[in-house]
Amino acid sequence: MATILYVDDEPSIGLILEDTLERAGHQSVGARNVPEAMEVLARGGIDLIISDYRMPGLTGLEFLSILHRDGYDIPLIMLTGYASIEHAVASIKAGAVDYITKPVRPQQLELAVDQALEYVRLRRENESLRREVMEFRNERQIIGDSTAMRRIQQTVAMAAPTRATVLLQGESGTGKELFARAIHEQSDRRDRPFIQLNCAALPEGLIESSLFGHERGAFTGAVKRVEGAFERAHRGTLLLDEISEMKLDLQSKLLRVLQEQEFERVGGTTPIRVDVRVIATTNRDLAAEAAAGTFRQDLFYRLSVIPVLIPPLRERKEDIPSLAMRFAVRTASEMGKEITGFSREAIDYLQESPWPGNVRELQHSVERAVILTQDPIIQLHAFDASRYGLTPHSGTPRVSGSFAAITPPRLSQPVPAMSEPVMSPPAAFAAGDGAGRATGEVLLSSLNVNDAERVLIQKALEATGGNRTKAADLLGISVRTLRNKLNSPADEEDEPVA
Repeated sequence: MATILYVDDEPSIGLILEDTLERAGHQSVGARNVPEAMEVLARGGIDLIISDYRMPGLTGLEFLSILHRDGYDIPLIMLTGYASIEHAVASIKAGAVDYITKPVRPQQLELAVDQALEYVRLRRENESLRREVMEFRNERQIIGDSTAMRRIQQTVAMAAPTRATVLLQGESGTGKELFARAIHEQSDRRDRPFIQLNCAALPEGLIESSLFGHERGAFTGAVKRVEGAFERAHRGTLLLDEISEMKLDLQSKLLRVLQEQEFERVGGTTPIRVDVRVIATTNRDLAAEAAAGTFRQDLFYRLSVIPVLIPPLRERKEDIPSLAMRFAVRTASEMGKEITGFSREAIDYLQESPWPGNVRELQHSVERAVILTQDPIIQLHAFDASRYGLTPHSGTPRVSGSFAAITPPRLSQPVPAMSEPVMSPPAAFAAGDGAGRATGEVLLSSLNVNDAERVLIQKALEATGGNRTKAADLLGISVRTLRNKLNSPADEEDEPVA
């Protein structure tokens, strides 16, 4: 059911419109002229307007002009007793969605209303899809304002409108696919297919078929003709991910396609011409691979028309805060949490870590911190996996070529063997702010955990001048936990063991 406003100065026409609309299951609201109609529109809730072409005072065309001027995005059906092509053309040009002549025939009116409401539905659905697409594109937005990132984005902007092949090199997790999509979306092929093929993920025997397709009966199991990636990417972009994993015998076939824009399906004899823009990615030094003979030099030169080296995250530390905030806000939104930022200590830790897994590792680390934290501001201790019984990352991941990586530092330091009841303050506590900065060692009279906890809490409060928020941060606990510990009654002493 829709709410429809009809504007006509003839009472008899108004009765016909009202009766027809209500029989069709709609709710109607009447007005005799444009000023009355504007008052109804100001109250809101109108889905469709039916307006007479000629009325005392302002006409239907002038009414349309006022609607556009005031920003009312409501479809209008023009109604007139003077059937003429000139009136119809003038109404449609002014923005009316349909044109009906008097006397009003109920079936004609119902059909026009149904079509207009379907137009409204489709337009709103289209707007919703556009918003979803924009949100999706924003999710893939490249974050970073460092000098290296600005230089790369400038190169992408210049290369995108061309057909030149682009070679994206960099460590795993640096965002090579994101840059490939940016090239596609900034080109005139943005509305065409973007096909991605991971050369490392496919079995050796299926790579050729995946690239070029195959004919029916080309091999065992080929029960029908299948189009390959090149054919599906016609007039669009083909991303060849991890191109360095492709075997040498297939590299020669790929070189021919890049040069001739022509290929044959596996088992076929008919050449197929395509218009495909190719982007390749690799986490290896492809120039060194070509020099060593493990990758064809001629293919390397053909792929690297525009070579782009994406730096690892540890070489653009100034981009880390904005990246971390983006990941935190996204994860918090999915979980229904409120995250307003990071503490200074947490940001320092993120910028000091080498991140061998690059942006992908940073994203996962921030997501984990958002999940585990209870505070709107993510503190340093949220990145300490061992505090929550999780296994910290250890070991050096395998990398190839010259893109070396190192293991990030762990927040949790190994606990030294205690020969006597002496505990060193944690690093964050020792580096605390304020005049009461703690240094040296904390002496304990026993190994009782409750006693040690009380001593550490007291020392943290002294070091921060009684500020519970800072003390909780030094102790690596939330303010709520600290408050509960301070307000809880003293634990009863253990009974002596006989």
